[in-house]
Amino acid sequence: MTNHAKPSAATLIKSAEQAIKTSRGLPPIHLWHPPLSGDLDMRIARDGQWYYQGSSINRIALVRLFSTILRREDDDYYLVTPVEKWRIQVDLAPFIAISLKVEHDACGQTLTFATNVGDSVIADAQHPLRVEVNPENDEPKPFVLVRNGLEALVSRNVFYQLVENAQERQVNKRQVLGVESAGQFFVLG
Repeated sequence: MTNHAKPSAATLIKSAEQAIKTSRGLPPIHLWHPPLSGDLDMRIARDGQWYYQGSSINRIALVRLFSTILRREDDDYYLVTPVEKWRIQVDLAPFIAISLKVEHDACGQTLTFATNVGDSVIADAQHPLRVEVNPENDEPKPFVLVRNGLEALVSRNVFYQLVENAQERQVNKRQVLGVESAGQFFVLG
């Protein structure tokens, strides 16, 4: 690890803003490979709240800004700019799916999730919906892939909406409950 000084919030914001200004839409973080700058005292809690040095970041514009330069590598998460790469902590998932739009057309059903950071994603082959089940209490933890290995935890009320739209199907010779979206079937548990 290199020995960089910890950036101030203003420095992080300036770096993120500059990265976005030089791109259209999401910054091309997949092209940026700076060396690790260190560990940053930033955490994304299970409920989607972002913290910097123990204080919550309450400005949604800042959270959205940081979310655009977030990258996952293996089990670690980083804020990445062309010249810096800071490891941060993520308790469960970096985003929360806070709403669901269910649409029907001639091709079938489409499920569109909106996240707490302003992303919109259709559950499909590239953005699968998956459910982990806690073996101790059988509690489901549903996730949808948003982008580049970054998932959103599906909020409880959105999961209830999924269950309302669920259907039984036989998969691998067993009856399962799941939902269809964009031609894909996703098992709910």
